[in-house]
Amino acid sequence: MQKLKKLTPSQILVSGYLTIIFIGTILLMLPIATTQNDGLNLIDALFTATSATCVTGLIVVNTSAAFTVFGKLVIMILIQIGGLGIMSMSTLIAFILGKKITLKERLVIQEDLNQFEISGLVRLVKYVIGFTIIIEGTGAFLLFLKLIGNNTFIKALFFSVFHSVSAFNNAGFDLFGSSLENFTGDFLMNFVVITLIILGGLGFGVLAEMSHTCKIKKTSLQTKIVIVMTIILLFFGFITILLLEFTNQDTMGNLPFGEKLLSAFFLSVTPRTAGFSTLPTGSLRSSTLFLVIVLMFIGASPGSTGGGIKTTTFGVILITLWNMITGKSDIEIYNRQLEKEVVFKSISIIILALGLVVFVTMILTVTENMEFLPVFFETVSAFGTVGLSTGITPLLSKFGRLLIIITMFAGRLGPLTLAVAFAERKREGIYHFPKEKIMVG
Repeated sequence: MQKLKKLTPSQILVSGYLTIIFIGTILLMLPIATTQNDGLNLIDALFTATSATCVTGLIVVNTSAAFTVFGKLVIMILIQIGGLGIMSMSTLIAFILGKKITLKERLVIQEDLNQFEISGLVRLVKYVIGFTIIIEGTGAFLLFLKLIGNNTFIKALFFSVFHSVSAFNNAGFDLFGSSLENFTGDFLMNFVVITLIILGGLGFGVLAEMSHTCKIKKTSLQTKIVIVMTIILLFFGFITILLLEFTNQDTMGNLPFGEKLLSAFFLSVTPRTAGFSTLPTGSLRSSTLFLVIVLMFIGASPGSTGGGIKTTTFGVILITLWNMITGKSDIEIYNRQLEKEVVFKSISIIILALGLVVFVTMILTVTENMEFLPVFFETVSAFGTVGLSTGITPLLSKFGRLLIIITMFAGRLGPLTLAVAFAERKREGIYHFPKEKIMVG
């Protein structure tokens, strides 16, 4: 107990996620969880539990066919816990039990929800829980209206709740067996899932702020950058994907023009980091796959249910680059100045993320007998907790699956959080060395 008190918030957070993954693995190994009498083996159960808790969606077995109702419920609960964050769920339990939130717990909540200050965190958690109930409930109701026509009441209800939870938490798990490829031209299904993905990827702090004012001019710099970067990435992805895949007969080439627009926009949204697909990912052109890789690497926004390096990190780098090009000594945007520490942190995150992706991809190209692009795509999908795949996930060796498990975990927690968790605490030097310039570029 004394050792637990000495842990940093980052270390507690890592331990919490590992604990949930361990429990999920044990539950998914039970015979009652699978349609096979002997249950899942350890590696496949660990992979599925990690993918669900890290809201990724990569699968080594077909979720619809391999799991019983119990197994699917376990996966849905893991998705909900992983999406909202360990500390949000712990705080909810504390509310129910009437327990007070300690300072140590508030520090971990701050780390888990990626917030600046300790003040107002409990109120934010209440917002998180409230938004989740309202948004997922509304999404489930709309999906139920769609699915009740061809299914029994119980099946339609369960499918609706499962996919609403999966979409809002940017997980990408599905019970249809082929993601949403049977709903390519279905406007209601696409609209509901797209809306859930975008709302889940914006971040709870942004949702809380936007609930008080719809005018972006009155919001914080954080919210401005999140909204602007999200819009830019969505529409850049939409236009580019539409142009690249317009004549591809294996994807949208034979679709009516309206369905081409719908499927292109869906594909621009799902790397944000959901993992659902209405087009066969393995049939996309190499240029489109590379674009999706870039979108998956950037991912969603801080404090959201998604992964990736985050929209604000990418935005800070673009802002810094523009200020350097225009010759400004300060890093300015929207009449505000960014602290240099934010720029250093953004650069650190990108370097750590690139290092992880490059390292894992390089190892997988050695251990797996597969082409480079599908392996690279799989690795970035795991890091961005996206879940899109060209179809190679079930073909990975046990060692390859373990590497992807580690990558999914690092992507959910964030490479910088993991680095801090395993490193010493930051120490301020008592003296400073003299400065000296070096030439770069």
